[in-house]
Amino acid sequence: MLEELGLNQPPSGIARSLEEAVAEATRVGYPVLVRPSYVLGGRGMETCFDEPALRRYMTTAVNVSDLANAPVLIDRFLSDAIEVDVDVVADFEPHESSRSRQVAQSSPRPRAIVCGVMEHIEEAGIHSGDSTCTVPPYSLPPSLVNRIREQARALAGRLRVRGLMNVQMAVKDETVYILEVNPRASRTAPFVSKAKGIPWANLAAKVMMGASLESLGAEEVPDVGFYAVKESVFPFSKFPGVDVVLGPEMRSTGEVMGADRSLPVAFAKAQMAAGVHLPTQGQVFLSVRDSDKQQAVEVARSLASMGFTVLCSEGTARMLRTFSVACTPIPKIATGQRPNVLDLMANGQVQLVINTPTRKGGSTDEGHIRAQAVRANVPIITTIAGARAAMQAIQALRGGSWQVVAMQDYFPHLARPAVAAPEPAAAGA
Repeated sequence: MLEELGLNQPPSGIARSLEEAVAEATRVGYPVLVRPSYVLGGRGMETCFDEPALRRYMTTAVNVSDLANAPVLIDRFLSDAIEVDVDVVADFEPHESSRSRQVAQSSPRPRAIVCGVMEHIEEAGIHSGDSTCTVPPYSLPPSLVNRIREQARALAGRLRVRGLMNVQMAVKDETVYILEVNPRASRTAPFVSKAKGIPWANLAAKVMMGASLESLGAEEVPDVGFYAVKESVFPFSKFPGVDVVLGPEMRSTGEVMGADRSLPVAFAKAQMAAGVHLPTQGQVFLSVRDSDKQQAVEVARSLASMGFTVLCSEGTARMLRTFSVACTPIPKIATGQRPNVLDLMANGQVQLVINTPTRKGGSTDEGHIRAQAVRANVPIITTIAGARAAMQAIQALRGGSWQVVAMQDYFPHLARPAVAAPEPAAAGA
């Protein structure tokens, strides 16, 4: 279908044995995203960066003996790509029967309407249900957003969707890739409805019962006025010791939304709604994997310029000093020297943790740091993209120029008309 429409998808394959999985991953090219053929909420999905990681996944996370009946899907993982969610409502006839053609001749022309285009703040690779996203897109050029809209409409038409549809895409080097298409309502539908001021689920339900989009007066709403940011809520505080690193398997249990005409303030509001209070002063512990070290310089410099004390390991400190970024080295946990970052968090001396993981699991030093952050109620950020967004939000909060705004102020048509006070009753009535 994608070839018929001229749309792109990442290279992919299907494996029914361990050796077949190794061969397909080599053909597709590492890193690869591996998942069972039937999966809900990203359960069992994992990103493998080399053959040993793939073999480990195939032997520990998959029932190898049942691969003939339940094969494994292997997709090329698009590193450093921007993920995009698109919600669409359409009123196509599901089947092109003679009756549907007769109905089509006497009814309005079917069409697809894009409810909203949502750009994820975190890079591709984190489950869409766990990602922070914003309406409208904040970094994609209008020409690319229009191309995304056109591709989403084309998919709705080809699938003969009647009701809501969700499409997940990735943008890499200005090329749009289709990751997933779900001809149903997604968890993003309520968020897009609030961000656009249109009850898309209500309209979609009427369309599914036979109404047309034209008869309902439905139109696409332009991306103007303000930013709406969706933030996920996680249950980590209920499970002490669980590693908080995000990935392709969904871990969130709820969502909140922040809105403002400034994107950094909208992001900060969403964090507040999720129970995460970004600090405006104090000490920040910074620990990132090697591939993120260059980008971490920008984050550390922003923190230092705002007066934060940047705590890090000796190795990271040497790297930051080469870029003239002020920082304070502290001993690694493995050295046994005290106080380390765990002690500082326990004593309330760390206000924010930024840690992009090299290894997952609660038994690693990184896992101990992330678990302690949860126990000590210290905000923790595990992606560089999230760290950059947080730095901008902290700068906005330090400016002190934000305020609470009612949704009706963004959408005047949502404001209810004032109800006149009743006339006083006549005497004796």
